[in-house]
Amino acid sequence: MTARELDAAGITEPALRADYLHCRGLNALHGKTYFLATRLLPAARRPAVHALYGFARWADDIVDHPGEGRPVAARAAALDALEAELVTGLRTGRSREPVVRALAHTTATYGIDHRHFTDFMASMRSDLVVTDYPSYVDLRSYMHGSAAVIGLQMLPVLGTVVPREYAAVHAAELGVAFQLTNFLRDIGEDLDRGRIYLPADLLAAHGVDRDLLLWSRRTGSGDARITAALAAAADLTRDVFRRAAPGIAMLDPVVRPCIRTAFVLYGAILDAVAEDGYRSVHRRAVVSRRRRATVALDGLVRVGAARLRAGTGPAAGTACPPNGARRPATVRRAGDRERREGTRT
Repeated sequence: MTARELDAAGITEPALRADYLHCRGLNALHGKTYFLATRLLPAARRPAVHALYGFARWADDIVDHPGEGRPVAARAAALDALEAELVTGLRTGRSREPVVRALAHTTATYGIDHRHFTDFMASMRSDLVVTDYPSYVDLRSYMHGSAAVIGLQMLPVLGTVVPREYAAVHAAELGVAFQLTNFLRDIGEDLDRGRIYLPADLLAAHGVDRDLLLWSRRTGSGDARITAALAAAADLTRDVFRRAAPGIAMLDPVVRPCIRTAFVLYGAILDAVAEDGYRSVHRRAVVSRRRRATVALDGLVRVGAARLRAGTGPAAGTACPPNGARRPATVRRAGDRERREGTRT
């Protein structure tokens, strides 16, 4: 995170700036696809996104990277400690942990509903004991806390040109679409952790169960039943992407290129899994650097066009800012123009 980004966000206190830098490092290290997309956001909003992601990444690391031989009870205790820091941080703005301090500052700045973090922590706890999901309904219940709420946390930061509640359902669906994509790409790695994130009834409809997946992972052998099941999971995921898509046009025009880029890049992951023959039980499919660069360049062009239309610079403000603040006249006019002319993403 550059000094310009922190300055644009009005973050001037040295310790708090360091907290946000720490969060940015977590995003850059662990979320390469999403980090690339966030580079297209107005500078003033990037620190908040890094804070939200940094907290989610920290909790996820407690669950999934516990260290060799660390028992479930120890991981549960670590989540307890994190949640205690979270509750205190959100209430007072103070914490011993840099990620929580940055998160608390972002939450207060943008008026993010604290319930989203409570729901997120509940899903993180379930990962300690739940290893599969009988149906898509069961999986969706888990993903509300692990993915949908991430989209809902982001929405106040991004800003909208419609009342926020209209965009919320699409933001939640986009979070779910991204996570379903990760589940399909990472099925082999999740098997190594003892988990299956694809619905058991979907797998069973194609003759697939845990034993078959483990055999395939262990031997490196393919199976037509697994291929068919993963193709069905990809179709389900594309349906979620289609439900999420209308929400992009509801966002502040200057942030649409960022979210559109993430949308396209995650879709490209689905394409990569298919092009690899749905072999994600054995290896992780990757999007080529050339493809990523092409999408990022398109995003940059769209960023420039959106900022010209809005009459704003790199640190453009939100279309519907937090806490009911009135939008600057230039942004109000840009939103009115978008509604007259139709959306362009």
